This record gives sequence, C-alpha cells and structure tokens, in this order.
Amino acid sequence: MEQNDYKIYGYRWVVLIAFMFVVAINQLLWITFAPVTGSAADYYGVSDLSIGVLSMSFMIVFILVSIPASWMIDTFGIRVAVGIGAILTGFFGLLRGLVGADYTLVLIAQIGIAIGQPFILNAITSVAARWFPTQERATASGLGSLAMYLGIIIALMLTPYLTIHSQINGMLLIYGIVSIAAVIVFFVFVKERPPTPPCPAELEERSLVFDGLKESLRMKDFILLLMIFFVGLGVFNAVTTWIEDIVRPRGYSIIEAGTTGGLMILGGIIGAVVVPMLSDHFRKRTPFLLVSVMGATLGLIGITFATSYWLLLVSAFVFGFFLLSAGPLGFQYGAEITHPAPEGTSNGLLLLMGQISGILFIFGMDSFKSKVTGSMTSPLLALIGLMIIGMILCTRLKEAKNVSYLK
Repeated sequence: MEQNDYKIYGYRWVVLIAFMFVVAINQLLWITFAPVTGSAADYYGVSDLSIGVLSMSFMIVFILVSIPASWMIDTFGIRVAVGIGAILTGFFGLLRGLVGADYTLVLIAQIGIAIGQPFILNAITSVAARWFPTQERATASGLGSLAMYLGIIIALMLTPYLTIHSQINGMLLIYGIVSIAAVIVFFVFVKERPPTPPCPAELEERSLVFDGLKESLRMKDFILLLMIFFVGLGVFNAVTTWIEDIVRPRGYSIIEAGTTGGLMILGGIIGAVVVPMLSDHFRKRTPFLLVSVMGATLGLIGITFATSYWLLLVSAFVFGFFLLSAGPLGFQYGAEITHPAPEGTSNGLLLLMGQISGILFIFGMDSFKSKVTGSMTSPLLALIGLMIIGMILCTRLKEAKNVSYLK
C-alpha cells in the first residue's frame, strides 16, 4: 500500500506478533507466583512477603537497568536490544524451571529474567515507530501492551491449575520450556526495520538519547504524565502482586483469586485494543486518558468494597479495562509530546516511574494490612486516594501540537 512517498509493509504485523510473544512470556514469568502466594510460601517455607519479592525483584531491577536498556534500544535498534532481553528471558526462564525446588536459586533466576524486562518493554513504542505509520501507532502500541496483559492473564489463570497438578517446580519447568520457544520465534521473524520508512522523514527523525532525556524532563505535560504513571502503574503492580492476599481474607480460594486477577487482565486486553483505536480514530489522547483513570478508580472502589464474588469479578473487569487501556495511550502520548526524543527514552521513563511506585505500594500494602485478619481494605483506600489525584492531574494535560496523526 502506497501513501505519498513512503510505503507501509504488511510484514509489520509479523514483526509485531513475534515481539508480542516475547513480551507476553516475559510478563508471564514476572507474575507467576501472584495467584499462588500462600501455596508457594508453604512450599518454600518462607513468608508471603518473600514470595512477593519474587515479583518485586522485577521492579527493583527495572529501576537500575531501564535507562541503559532505553539507550541500547535507541542506539542499536530493536533486534539487538530486544534480542538481549529475549535471550535473558529464555535462558533464566528455563533455569528457573530446572532449579524450581530451591527458593534462593529461583530468586536468582528471577533476577536474571528481570534484567531482560526493560530491554523488551521499553521497546513497545520503538517497534510501533519502526514499522507502523503515524495513524496506526497508538493501535500498535496498544497491541504491544496487550501482549503484557496476555502474559499476565495466562499466569494468573493457568498457574493455580498447573500448581495443583504438577506442583510448583513442575509448573516452573513448563513455563521455562515455553520461554525458550519465544526466543526462537523472535530471532526467526523480527527484522530491524522495513526497507523504506512507514512515514514521512520529518516524523521519523529523532534526537540523541540523552539530549532527548533532558528535553523531556523540562516539559510540563511530560512531568504530569510521569506522575500519572507513578500512580496508575504502581497501583496496577501492587494489586496484581497481592491479588491473592486481597481476596484470601474474604474466604476465596487460589482458583477464585486467579479468576479474579484473570478477569481484571481480560478487561485490560479488551480495553487496550478498543480505547487506543478510538483514540486514533478521533485523533485525541488526553480525553481518553482522563476517562481511563476515572473508570479505573471506580473499579478499584468496587474491588475494595465488594461483598459478593460476582461483584468482585465485575469490579476487577472494570478496573482492568480502564487502567490497562491507559498504558498504551500514555506511552504513545509521551512519545508524541516529547518528539524528537527517542521513543525508547520516553517509554522507559514512564515504566520506570511505575516500577518505583510499585515497590513502594507493594511494601506499603503489606505493612498496613490488618495484622489480625490480613484484610487489605485500609491500603486499598489509600490507593483509591492516589487514583483520584491521578484523575485530577489528567485534567491538566494538553494535546500534542507537533504530531500530525494523519498525513
């Protein structure tokens, strides 16, 4: 298909799907233990917080590795940088399965997988920019983010069943074998860029990485967006990590906890497809970001106060639909308002904020839960307050002025 003086290639969808497979597997390995926190704690003879650390290690490592990973993405390209992340995911994913009976070795393998995460996730908007025209980039970013949610929903819903039938170490080995398959798929199908750019030259030109970093941090709208991601992504990381601990005091099983978390991510998958497509259609970002944060806040209120299982499931779906649709929108909006800063730089900074807040919120939720019943109502109320602040910040965002959505 020809458009003006540039060409759009059908192979872009092959590249995106192969990239999405790696993203999904990396996220599956991240959140593996969340729906079986209690069972894993008993299996390894450690506390619930020690199992939470297996997920939290990803956030800690992300803080250290994110900026170097973004630099590699923007300097050496997606095949090299994402390839590093894919290899780390596959190697340490398999190693985790082989040493699955030993908590310390599992933690070491988890850290290895975590090092690969920013090389993969920080490239979502870079893949969209390399292969997709401007008017499709929010959609492509949405699908890249959708892969994150697919990996999470598979882990949340499948892990309890695998744990029951194959025990913890058997479940980890199955996931390790699949992670090797993701590495193979990536290197077979992903190419660096199409023969010719998918957009006009002025929309492809980018500044140097650290120049772009400095310019981005001087922009009011991007600072506001960082604060919104600090709240939204931190809330998501905390709720996902503690999903079993949130519902266990109400008498729900690990299967029901996994179903609740899975429905939350299913809502996010639908939202990550629908909302960015609407944003591309109407050529607006900020109204959709505001609606997403508002809807997510309502869903979180439902999760906090739901007294019946069906209401908990509905609330989880609403929470996921709106909160996770905000991710790809935010990534693309950040790339547009910081142009010509490299996409990997803005993408990495936004994810970095969520990892920092995720660590704080995870520790905070564990520290302030009821010592008698284990109830997490009080920390969930604090998260609702933060989401309301995020909603207010969304009202202050302005549309990007330097991007033509359709040429």
